[in-house]
Amino acid sequence: MSLDRDARLLFCTRGLRMFGYGFVSVILVLYLAALGLPATEIGVLLTLTLLGDAAISLWLTTHADHVGRRRVLLVGSLLMALAGIGFATTSFLPVLIAATVGVISPSGNEVGPFLAVEQASLAQTIPDSKRTHVFAWFNLTGSFATAAGALGGGALANALISSGHPQVDAYRTVILGYVGVAVALALIFSIVSAAVEAPEAPDTTIARRLGLHRSQRTVAKLSALFALDAFGGGFVVQSLIAYWFHLRFNADPGVIGGALFGANMLAGISALAAARIAARIGLIRTMVFTHLPSNVLLILVPLMPTLPLAIVVLLARFSISQMDVPTRQSYTMAVVDPDERSAAAGVTGIARSIGAAAAPLAAAPLIGGVVLASVPFIISCGLKIVYDFLLYRSFKGLSEHEAAALQTTGPATPAATAGAATSGPAAANAPDGPGR
Repeated sequence: MSLDRDARLLFCTRGLRMFGYGFVSVILVLYLAALGLPATEIGVLLTLTLLGDAAISLWLTTHADHVGRRRVLLVGSLLMALAGIGFATTSFLPVLIAATVGVISPSGNEVGPFLAVEQASLAQTIPDSKRTHVFAWFNLTGSFATAAGALGGGALANALISSGHPQVDAYRTVILGYVGVAVALALIFSIVSAAVEAPEAPDTTIARRLGLHRSQRTVAKLSALFALDAFGGGFVVQSLIAYWFHLRFNADPGVIGGALFGANMLAGISALAAARIAARIGLIRTMVFTHLPSNVLLILVPLMPTLPLAIVVLLARFSISQMDVPTRQSYTMAVVDPDERSAAAGVTGIARSIGAAAAPLAAAPLIGGVVLASVPFIISCGLKIVYDFLLYRSFKGLSEHEAAALQTTGPATPAATAGAATSGPAAANAPDGPGR
């Protein structure tokens, strides 16, 4: 895979950032619990973390193509550092402020303005025909880095506790490492070139809303569906899974970190398979047909009677659960104009953040209980299955190229739709059309 200098730097920042997210996600809820916060307040903090991130990231990503993508990435790095510094205190108020204003990931998944801007920047540097493939490797990099971070964060906390350090101090050390990651990110973003900036819009007088023009309706529809999916996923974010393993099986941070390391490694590898499958059956079908069985596996995790069995099922679930990620990202980039890409990725990403934000508020008290500890897994599975059916029903008849055509031409006739599906340089990669 041949990439230019800027693309290689973006791969580096993706890996470093996701390492930081994984590093802190294993211990974040354990740290808040060690501070003496009740489960309800932990749920509130996790929700504020996601809501605050959504609000700030919405503004940054929808303005990135105009104020400068590199500037937005630098601001995001500073917000990461702010979050880490706030969480490293033992006072509730700084933690609350950090949760609301800063950028930190309780799930180990992507948060902040970064991914949207990086996707738009990468799409600027590669041919359209390679986009899904490159995005798959981009996600693989993130998954491996998250896995390494989870393993490292859990191992470091475990080593410090075993050597006699108080739990709070051990967990705080991990959080300070997160601040160091943010500083390193800022340094790398400062040397990315201007080649990643958005091109000038062909018509600067066109009406815009949230940085979008022709694709507003398509992005709105995708955003609503992605929000539903994220709401379901918010019931089982990585930090809550770690907390559940600790309460259900009394697993220590080292064991939990190792399990999440394996899970994220498998998730990353699955992204490469997604690119190959999408080339055969299309982006939408790949998103849905790989997501459904992963949800069935998710509901089986809390039904396992022993820790090893629960980990095995979790690993099986992660081996296919993320195959929809590069395909979803590539589809979003395909159906919008180049000068809308940061905004489109940002709006759909923020929709996911908002959808995920409300779930921990309900999930944390449930997982903290004995009788209802399995309920978040069941709720998550059910909502995600509903999302899969709605997504397929809404977009099964539209390839990415047909959807792009509808943005400018309105509802197509059967003949026009057939022409859109078979014309253009990338038509060979558009198997989602009718009859395919």
